[in-house]
Amino acid sequence: MTNLDPRSLIAMAGLMASLMAVVLYFMRRYYPPSIQGIGYWASAPMTWLLATVMFSGRGVFPDLFSMVIANTLLLLGTTAFYVGCRRFLGHDGGWRLWGTVAALAALLFTWLTYGHPSYPLRLGSFTALMICIYAANLRFLLRHGGKRFPVRLVEVVLALHIAVLAVRLSTTLVGRAGSDLMEPSLYQTLYIGAYVLTVLMLSIGAVLMATDRLTTELNHLATHDALTHTLNRRALLERFEEELARSLRTGRGPAIMMLDLDHFKTVNDTLGHQHGDAVLVHFVQCTQAVLRRGDRLGRYGGEEFMVLLPETDIDAARSVAQRIHTAAASGHALDCQLSIGVTTWHGPGDTLDAMLARADKALYQAKAQGRNQTCTA
Repeated sequence: MTNLDPRSLIAMAGLMASLMAVVLYFMRRYYPPSIQGIGYWASAPMTWLLATVMFSGRGVFPDLFSMVIANTLLLLGTTAFYVGCRRFLGHDGGWRLWGTVAALAALLFTWLTYGHPSYPLRLGSFTALMICIYAANLRFLLRHGGKRFPVRLVEVVLALHIAVLAVRLSTTLVGRAGSDLMEPSLYQTLYIGAYVLTVLMLSIGAVLMATDRLTTELNHLATHDALTHTLNRRALLERFEEELARSLRTGRGPAIMMLDLDHFKTVNDTLGHQHGDAVLVHFVQCTQAVLRRGDRLGRYGGEEFMVLLPETDIDAARSVAQRIHTAAASGHALDCQLSIGVTTWHGPGDTLDAMLARADKALYQAKAQGRNQTCTA
């Protein structure tokens, strides 16, 4: 292992970085703009690629490129990855602070290359700065990243590389830094090999995080109404079937409410469809505010909605309906009147179709009796 050429490992890192940069670039181009941070993630391996080119040219390129600019580019690439994580999770900041640090580090590297040449000091300074950026990213992901596998993967990679860098810094402090980056020693091979793996795994982590977010958004689009962001009809009926199956085990069944906004066609015809859409969104917001945590609201079609109330008897269901009537008549310019039909589970022989038919019948009864009221069946 000590015979491995550091230049070969660095070239391997550059190849991996270039491939991952291409993958992330096309993801940025074709993924929805709602998934932020991919552009920064794509720029990170590209910056690392440029750094590896500079490092590989040591002895050919001037020291300004192969030492100062190469180290600075590594810091900037790591910062870009960190900023990408922040943007992906909906946070600003990060670039100004660590970009400034990278600029100051470039001055320090210049002084340690030309003013006071010292490979150990330059190596120790660079390693300490990399630990700081990795630690900031790890801390951010632990606080805001959640528990999904792609985020956990990136956290593990960051933590492991911090440990490797800490060992490298400690060996530098005790005089075991070596004489040059290209020295074919076991230490250099291990450190550069760890860097190669880190470049690959961080890029893979970014791809997995973006793909996981895309899958989540597609699942949301498949199960939610685009305008009101409530459950769509198919998803709501699936929840209903699940609740009925649970009722057979617990003996406590759900109630359902069919809700229809009164004279909604007149609203569209006189005030326009955009105003009608605003009324629907406002109604959903008011309704969700008075529902319990386990209740499910969905758009059944047009201006008709359905509410699933798990383990709810008729009196509790009527109480929820009254709260909805009150919330929809709060004095807001987008308030509306609505009719509600309510039914409850009648036992193990009851079915989804039967409950929907009863709720629909109760809804039309409320319409026939003058609208803006609740009827039960």
